[in-house]
Amino acid sequence: MPDAPAAGDGPRRDTRGIVDASGLFSRVRFRRHAAAEALRPYVEHYWLIDWDLPEPYATHVVPHPSVNVVFQRYATEATGTATAFGGTSCGEVAGIGLGLFTQKLEGCGRVCGVQFRPGAFRPFAPDLPLSDLTGHRLPLDEVFPHTVEQAAEAVTTVLSPDDEHARVAALDAFLLNLAPARDPQADLATDLVDRIRGDRSIRRVDAFARAEGMSVRALQRLFSTYVGVGPKWIILRYRIHEALERAESERDVDWADLAATLGYADQAHLVRDFTATVGVPPTAYGPH
Repeated sequence: MPDAPAAGDGPRRDTRGIVDASGLFSRVRFRRHAAAEALRPYVEHYWLIDWDLPEPYATHVVPHPSVNVVFQRYATEATGTATAFGGTSCGEVAGIGLGLFTQKLEGCGRVCGVQFRPGAFRPFAPDLPLSDLTGHRLPLDEVFPHTVEQAAEAVTTVLSPDDEHARVAALDAFLLNLAPARDPQADLATDLVDRIRGDRSIRRVDAFARAEGMSVRALQRLFSTYVGVGPKWIILRYRIHEALERAESERDVDWADLAATLGYADQAHLVRDFTATVGVPPTAYGPH
């Protein structure tokens, strides 16, 4: 499956960005679903997580350059059944996280999330520069034209069904009701990020801007408004995602060779960036 699926393809199946993916998947039910056809130009995929844990578990994610809309419900104690929980529920819009995201899972819970394609969230909030959302998590009613009561109703509608396909249908209905209008600049931003994700030869912002017939300033302004982070950050983040996935799946990674493949000047630079992003050096991470 391609790393950057075109609109209309199924959801990604890689584990990029998830730290200790095998540990997470052994504790939670994690699924991805495609959005309705009309939403696929905007939505990368839906992601659903349910858990019922006898002991707390901390999950860590190196975020993608994507906005997420997250509906979540947590209880403080395990119930013995994944459907018998109440607890606190909320819905929020999560901007791109600049650092490692950590979430403690305990008791019983459910999350239904929408991961937007990079650059493709702006049509749902056309007056919001995406850089204003970066690093922040805002309630639904602060981003969308909802009252507090309407936002609460949306949270209940999405989270309540035990059938996951009903939850997906509720996510489709929620987004379609927002009536996004295609924006050529958003489409351009999404296309440019897809090129960075799929082409490891893109290593310098100035060369990339020149190849696209843009000035560096125009490229940076487009990314700030429609994506939320700059092109240099995205180039680095996708490098780390690939290195993390290799570390997760392979016992004997040739880090010098991988550094060259990812466009690093040497292995030391890759080790430095990996350690700063993930929190441990690559040699201390991976299957045992």
